[in-house]
Amino acid sequence: MRHSTGVGKLAALLSGALCAGLALAAPPDFTGVWTNPGRPAIGGARAPGAPAPLPPMTPAARARVDAYQKLVAKSGASPGGYCLGTGMPGSMLGSGGYPMEIIQRPDQITVIYEAHTEVRRFYFGARNAAEADRVPGRNGYSSAHWEGETLVVETDNLVDQVDQRTTSHSDAATIVERYHLDGKDEQGRRILVAEMTMTDPAFYTAPVRIEKRWAEVPNGRLLPYECDEEVWRDRVEALAREAGVPVP
Repeated sequence: MRHSTGVGKLAALLSGALCAGLALAAPPDFTGVWTNPGRPAIGGARAPGAPAPLPPMTPAARARVDAYQKLVAKSGASPGGYCLGTGMPGSMLGSGGYPMEIIQRPDQITVIYEAHTEVRRFYFGARNAAEADRVPGRNGYSSAHWEGETLVVETDNLVDQVDQRTTSHSDAATIVERYHLDGKDEQGRRILVAEMTMTDPAFYTAPVRIEKRWAEVPNGRLLPYECDEEVWRDRVEALAREAGVPVP
């Protein structure tokens, strides 16, 4: 009986140690440069690679988007033409054609999109700013936590963005992204997947759910995207014309 009891206690201790070890296991490292996987990168609830249709817009949102599209249709004006980044969720959904880089450390993950050099920061735990210090912006404010091997990112503090091409939203929108690795492709590249849900009752009659996939670029690097440089040169040329002098 004593032997049986001792074995039982040992098994319990080993089981507890195993569970503790699993709980303390390091999360996957997403550090690297990521691009489109060579197939449709955005999908949803339909056939693989086929984007799911967005839920209907509310009448008020549809009227706003239509008015905006009519306003810019003739000139083709867009935020990017004025060196303004896309903003969430378009910045994440559009990445890949222009790659993105992820830099991961325990208390913060930084994502740099090559297009427009947009930067997002996912903060963990005590690294998060106080609510009063979270400044609204096109990419909002993102806090993150791990659920096993899945990175969960919650974004709010977004600004109203009727100018997003396919995912316009109000300043009340909230976005949840769930990132996980999905094995490797035939080239041996790691595959990263994000399952995004955007909730915005002011714009959509149901949550917007979209899946995005990337493939890792071995030893990849981002290239400069100096939109602002062109704007500055245009300004210098305009000043030279106004002054009637050659461009320095």
